[in-house]
Amino acid sequence: MTLEFDVFWSFRSPYSYLAAPQLLELTKKYDVRCNFRAVYPLAVRVKDFFKTVNPMWPGYIMHDLPREAERLGMEIQWPDPDPIVQDFSTLEVAKEQPFITRLTRLGAAAERQQKGLAFASAASARIWGGVKNWDQGNVLSEAAAEAGLDFSQMEKLITDESSELDIEITQNEVDQETGGHWGVPLMVFEKEPFFGQDRIASLLWRMQKKGLRAR
Repeated sequence: MTLEFDVFWSFRSPYSYLAAPQLLELTKKYDVRCNFRAVYPLAVRVKDFFKTVNPMWPGYIMHDLPREAERLGMEIQWPDPDPIVQDFSTLEVAKEQPFITRLTRLGAAAERQQKGLAFASAASARIWGGVKNWDQGNVLSEAAAEAGLDFSQMEKLITDESSELDIEITQNEVDQETGGHWGVPLMVFEKEPFFGQDRIASLLWRMQKKGLRAR
């Protein structure tokens, strides 16, 4: 029997980016399905998020991210443009968020064809991998093609069914909290949460104990 797990994932999360190819490889190697659950970043979901976190946290992230990327053999640069619109001098997050709204809806649209994780992996490799102006030209359409998707159809879907997609995303956020953690990437298998890209090995171990088999 094919096992399943959910992954709650944000396009603005560098750790989600680091997790994506590992999770995609897991689904290729093992008889398991990943339900991709796109969510908005906490910076957008929680008012004044950056004003309330411990001030040591951003500094630690700047040390940890390049280290983890190097360990995994992945490129990482801060996205240009940033997926969220924010004034870093005041830490104010803009009310209108065109980049992350588009990306999150695209992720939800891709999952309707069971290719959310594949699209997220391909898109984030460009967003976090150093491609400037990733929001322009053919960058995202190439990511969609890599995932086996028709980008023009995805664009039409996020225009024609934006309200329906937003309902799906909101439900993802509700289910994330029910799953047991507020952060991303969060994997949930049989109601057991595994938070962080460094818990993928633990997730695999648990699923193997439940009978996970190689393809």
